[in-house]
Amino acid sequence: MAGMAREIRLRPLRRQDEHAALTAHEALACDGFGFLIDYVPGEPWETYVGRTRDQSRGVNLAADRVPATFLAACVGDVLVGRISIRHELNDYLAAYGGHIGYGVAPEHRRRGHATAMLGQGLIVARSLGVDSVLVTCDDDNAGSARVIEKCGGVLDSVLDRPGSAIPLRRYWIH
Repeated sequence: MAGMAREIRLRPLRRQDEHAALTAHEALACDGFGFLIDYVPGEPWETYVGRTRDQSRGVNLAADRVPATFLAACVGDVLVGRISIRHELNDYLAAYGGHIGYGVAPEHRRRGHATAMLGQGLIVARSLGVDSVLVTCDDDNAGSARVIEKCGGVLDSVLDRPGSAIPLRRYWIH
């Protein structure tokens, strides 16, 4: 896994990521997963990228949002996934969302990328002053549970969540 961690590089979104990011967003929408958080279909790419930069600085946040750093996960020049590191938790995130959310594009799964992304995301979280990190996943997502556990996640609870038939697993990484 150490080799994978060296392959993955987390960085802010760029202009040239538009096609790959939108393709991943469409592919994961079928699973009900928002690859591009708060993306508005048809909006100019630079508008979206600017909004992610603002969110990382806590600028122009919607009332239900917290400062969060959105990073592309790349192997070389290939966008393989994304990670969002929330700088703090609101009530909803403390119960259901956690500090870190990540996703790997379907064609790049099962190669260790998620584990490398989360490992690097934990470093980013710590640099932001988040020492105890809450990470969640659906109870039926065995792959994500394994990733979280490989990165030091300790299961805190499994709980029902409003509007979902699938329980949620909550892990803490200290």
